[in-house]
Amino acid sequence: MKTINLQGVCAGYGLGLFACLLVSSWGLPYAQRLGPSANVSEEYLKSAADQERAVLGLPPLRFDAALSAAARRHATLMVQHNSISHQYGGEPDLANRASEAGARFSLITENVAQAPSAILVHTAWMHSEGHKHNLLDPKVDSVGISVISRNGQMFAVEDFARTVAALSLQQQESAVAGAVRASGMSVDNSGEDARQACAGSSTTEMSPLPEFVMRYTTDDLETLPAELTTRLHSGRYSRAVVAACAMEGKPEFSMYRVAVLLYRGGRSGE
Repeated sequence: MKTINLQGVCAGYGLGLFACLLVSSWGLPYAQRLGPSANVSEEYLKSAADQERAVLGLPPLRFDAALSAAARRHATLMVQHNSISHQYGGEPDLANRASEAGARFSLITENVAQAPSAILVHTAWMHSEGHKHNLLDPKVDSVGISVISRNGQMFAVEDFARTVAALSLQQQESAVAGAVRASGMSVDNSGEDARQACAGSSTTEMSPLPEFVMRYTTDDLETLPAELTTRLHSGRYSRAVVAACAMEGKPEFSMYRVAVLLYRGGRSGE
């Protein structure tokens, strides 16, 4: 089999990580230039990604309708421009367009490609460092895929993300409280003063005064910060209050905002 030539490779790392490539069909047998329908192609790319991840012991990616909607809109633009890019003039960037489509995430990455078939798209992605990194990233848990065919070419978009569930403040507090109780600590019900402390208000007027307050943001409510875990196991505290509060503004990246207040003895208000 002849080598597949890659042209126009680009990649970046960090939040909003992306990679793109164009697969040249020159020199490939005619049969390899034919691809299945877009719907079948999307199913193939999802299955291929899950199989690659399984080799590393990673769970399959969850299908996310909002990510797929964002991927579809971008794939449509690639078809209209007959080119590949992560952003065209007047188009929101990756994070914004995914957020506008209704996705909630703390990390988002993207692969785009143009190729004669979905098989060639996946093969080329797996032979490109940036694309392979996105596809096998253990930090992401969801994917949205769109493949649109035009004139014998497939324009493919894979949007990967670490999604953040839309939970009420009570649900957030319950999840964190469960993690705190697992350490052997008693957890009192949260109150309005605790939620105000979570939002940044001073705790000096609280009665009783907490001995220690940790405020933090997270996308994983069941994993506590290392310093907080150390405090919980120190034996210095007898009970905790967990409070959640809304993130200010409407950031592209979604996170939970939490405060854990630790007390030496007695219950709130005693």
